[in-house]
Amino acid sequence: MGLLGIIALVVLIFLGVNLGMAMGMVGFVGFMCVRGFPAAFAMIRSIPFTQASNYTLSVVPLFVLMGQFALHSGLSGGLYTMADRLLCKVRGGLAISSIFACAFFAAICGSTVATAATMGTIALPEMKKAGYDDAMSTGCLAAGGTLGVLIPPSTVFVVYGIAAEVPVGKLFAAGILPGILLAIAYMATVTIQCRINPKLAPPIDRHYTWEEKFRSMVGVLPVIILFACVIGGMFAGIFSSTEAAAMGAVISLTFMIIRRCFSFKTLFICLTETAKTVGMIYVILFGAIAFGYFMAVTRIPSSLANWTASLDVSRYVIIAFIVIFYFFLGCIMDALAMIILTVPIFLPVITELGFDLVWYGVIMVLVGNLGVMTPPVGMNVFVIAGIAKEVPLYTIFRGVMPFVVACLIVTAIVVSFQQISLYLPELLYN
Repeated sequence: MGLLGIIALVVLIFLGVNLGMAMGMVGFVGFMCVRGFPAAFAMIRSIPFTQASNYTLSVVPLFVLMGQFALHSGLSGGLYTMADRLLCKVRGGLAISSIFACAFFAAICGSTVATAATMGTIALPEMKKAGYDDAMSTGCLAAGGTLGVLIPPSTVFVVYGIAAEVPVGKLFAAGILPGILLAIAYMATVTIQCRINPKLAPPIDRHYTWEEKFRSMVGVLPVIILFACVIGGMFAGIFSSTEAAAMGAVISLTFMIIRRCFSFKTLFICLTETAKTVGMIYVILFGAIAFGYFMAVTRIPSSLANWTASLDVSRYVIIAFIVIFYFFLGCIMDALAMIILTVPIFLPVITELGFDLVWYGVIMVLVGNLGVMTPPVGMNVFVIAGIAKEVPLYTIFRGVMPFVVACLIVTAIVVSFQQISLYLPELLYN
């Protein structure tokens, strides 16, 4: 019955049914076949209220709202200006500056698509004007956007924390070092490509005085203040994750007012986009919980956990197979949907193998990043294609492939050296 349910879910997804609705329908029908209609109806009736009234889940709309306010407050422009002035003499400096700015913007936004769209709007015209190769300029921005879900605050980490019952603060701490490592890997990818083929990024004859460079750093202060208040306050124990998200939303709104970006029209757009995003997340979450209940009564997760534990192979071999599975799944599914869908199935396996659930969350996000860069979903690629309408989609996918390789290398490093993701959580919470 469980296997039939999984097959039915895959068929519905390929037919284009909304993922949350597909999981909810399969969960309800499957639960009804196993336990009867009254039990299935009671389950599907209680899930929305139980989850929506959960105080822990209130962190999701607050972080999304903070990201929307930060997105519309114009903070990204200052980030790019500073990075450009500091790296103007480096070959490929504009591409490296874009990744640098994406990393900082990710620290206040938490959205892959928003990071790619915002930095793409700012950086693409500059790189085109400088004569950068289209594949290089679009590829680095599509990849740079993936930092939005790894460097905290991250909505994906929040949802995974709720689904896996892992403290959100620990997940945020765990994402910092891998996020920095991934950003460095992307910058190194640009440098290596430019060394191999200098035509990808022509040298820019531009000079800034030290005064101009220091002045550009002032534009980054709001981002540093926001990150320090939200993440620093949470790690210091001053705020809970929900309070930190609320504080971040207030500070982002304040910066929007101070920078004269506020209007009632902008406020309406921020609230509307927040409602759409949160509604989408909640529908997927409700459906995933129903599907998880169905999986639980079929005993597939526990049977899979017992079977993997009995295999006479290294537990890292099993992790490698799971990572490969996620890689292919990420090619057809959004990272958030992929994580919510697979947590009920693979979490018992990871627990049985003795792996840390915080570390596993980082691995899932890293592999999920590949999904927004690879076809056929490639959400970030389509976002950049919408901005650079004159660049063929094939060119953008070609440009992002070296960064996919870099992401795979970083994933392998984090899998091999667990302390990269566990050092900060152990330091801050033990």
